[in-house]
Amino acid sequence: MPYTAFSQPRSLLVIACVAAVSLAGCASRPENIPTTPSAPAAPISGVVEPTSVAPEEGRPRLDAQGFERWKQAFMVKAGAAGISPATLRNVSNARLRASAVNSDRAQPEFTRTPWQYLDGAVSPLRIKNGKAKMQEAAPALQSAAKRYGVPATVIAAIWGMESNYGSNFGNFSTIDALATLAYEGRRAEWAEKELIAALRIIDNGDIDAAHMMGSWAGAMGHTQFLPSVFLQYAVDADGDGRRDIWGSMADVAASTANYIASSGWNMNEPWAVEVRPPANFDYARTELSQRQNSSAWASEGVQTISGQALPTMAGAAIIAPAGARGPAFMVGSNFRAILRYNNSTNYALGVGLLSQQLAGNGGVIADWPRDLAPLSREQTRALQNSLNQRGFSAGTADGVMGPATRAGLRQYQQSQGLVADAYPTLELLQRLQAGM
Repeated sequence: MPYTAFSQPRSLLVIACVAAVSLAGCASRPENIPTTPSAPAAPISGVVEPTSVAPEEGRPRLDAQGFERWKQAFMVKAGAAGISPATLRNVSNARLRASAVNSDRAQPEFTRTPWQYLDGAVSPLRIKNGKAKMQEAAPALQSAAKRYGVPATVIAAIWGMESNYGSNFGNFSTIDALATLAYEGRRAEWAEKELIAALRIIDNGDIDAAHMMGSWAGAMGHTQFLPSVFLQYAVDADGDGRRDIWGSMADVAASTANYIASSGWNMNEPWAVEVRPPANFDYARTELSQRQNSSAWASEGVQTISGQALPTMAGAAIIAPAGARGPAFMVGSNFRAILRYNNSTNYALGVGLLSQQLAGNGGVIADWPRDLAPLSREQTRALQNSLNQRGFSAGTADGVMGPATRAGLRQYQQSQGLVADAYPTLELLQRLQAGM
C-alpha cells in the first residue's frame, strides 16, 4: 500500500502483517484470481467480534463503553474539521474490531529472507494470472501508462502485489478499522488523521461508507491506498465524477500511475538492473544512500550480470539484499519511487521483478544463498545486544534489522576483516557471542 511516515507498523501496508515487511505481505495472499476486476466489496454481515480487547502491557482494556466515549469526542473534533453531520453518523455506527488491534500488535517470530519473500511475491502463478489480467484491463493500463509515463507492467505489478489483481481488498470497513486503531491509541494521531481523510472521501461523494472496504490498517481498494494518499493522488479517469479505486479499473490504473509518477518515476531509466560487482568490491557501500552515476560504478568494474554495459542512470546505488553471497542490483530513482509506495526493499524488488516478468523477461539470474536460515526476532535482538556491548552501536535491541543495526554490523565485520555486507547470519551471531 502507499507508504507514509505514519503507515508503519505496513506499511503504506506494505498491508501488512507486521512492520514494514508485513505491510508488504501481499505475497502470501491466496491467488484465486477472478476473471474480471472485483466489484466493490459488500459489507460483511453477521460478523461478531469481542466487545472488549485484552490490554497491551501498560495500556487500559479496550471495551465498548470506552469506544463509545471515544467516538463522541472524535465526532466533535471531526465536525470542527468540516466533516458533515450526515457523514459523521458513520463514525457513530463504527464497530470496535478486536482483530484490527490484534493484527496491529502482532509481531512475527521469524523474518523472511529476500528469496522466501520473492518466491511468493513473484510466483509462477502470479505471473501467469498477471498476464491474463493485463489483457483484460489493457485499455485502462495502457491509457494510464501513456498519461503518466509509468509502464503498464509496473502498474499491474503493484496491483498484483497489493490485492492479487483485485481478489483481496481486505474485509474491513475502513471506518471501523481506523476508528478502532485510533481508539486503541498506539498510533492514535496517525489513525485519526487517516479517519478524517476517509470521512472527507465520503463527503466528496467518491464512495459511501458501506462500500469503503480494505485492510485492517485502513488501506483501500485494488491498489490499497490509505485515505490521505487517495485524497492527494486518486484520479477520476473514467469521467463519472467519482474517484473509484474499488470498481473502476480506469480509476485504479490512473490513480496508481499518478502516485508513482509523482514519487519521481523516470521513464528513461529501468527500475533496476542486476549487476556483478568486481572481485574487490566494498560491500560496505551497498546502501541506498551511497549514490553515484552509473558511469562511475562502471569505472569501478561493476557490470550487468550479462557482462554488457550498464544503462545510463543518475544517482544510482548498489544493493545486495542477501549480502555478498547473493544477487546485487543497481537501483535509481524508479526503485525509490516504488519505495514511496511501500518502504520495504523486498517489496520494491517484488514489484520490479514482477513487472519485468509480466513484460516477458526473465527473473533474477544469480543464485540466492538458500542455505542461510533467517534469524528469529529473538536472535536478532541477541545480535543487537552483542553489538552494543562490544561498542558497535546497533540502536535499540528491537529484533528488527534497521539502518543502525546494519551500520553496527558492518563496523564489526570490518573490525574482523570480514566482508562488510551487513547481512545477519547465525555464524555472525555465534562469533559475537563467543567474544570474537
